[in-house]
Amino acid sequence: MQEVDNAVNQTKKEISQRYDFKNSKAQVNIEDNGIKIIAEDDFKLKSIIDILETRLINRKVAVKNLDFGKAEEASGGMLRQIIKIQQGIETEKAKQIVKDIKNLKLKVQGQIMEDQVRVSGKSRDDLQAVIQFLKQKDYNLELQFINYR
Repeated sequence: MQEVDNAVNQTKKEISQRYDFKNSKAQVNIEDNGIKIIAEDDFKLKSIIDILETRLINRKVAVKNLDFGKAEEASGGMLRQIIKIQQGIETEKAKQIVKDIKNLKLKVQGQIMEDQVRVSGKSRDDLQAVIQFLKQKDYNLELQFINYR
């Protein structure tokens, strides 16, 4: 979340310096439910999102984990869009991942622990095969592999 905060701050700075946002009321803020963007029109909203995505990519934050809400009307003729940041794996996707791991017929066990999937096994080769398999599949979220032993 610190990297997201840094990317939002860089986006704010770039908006304040760009000529096409001069005298603009555009805002980017982090809230408890995600990132809130307010802009005058659709073009400026898309420009802010593009700047934000660029900053997030530069800071190695997965853009796949962003859930873009619908652009809606705000007061004063402005547009508002809320971007939710997905952390962890949803239960349904975790169940699908565990099912896919079991279908591999390797000697590994997958278990769901809160918002993570833990895979354990004796053979490193089996664990590496599971990692390669999961990297090839597309679950519409960025998977991270940690604590590999």
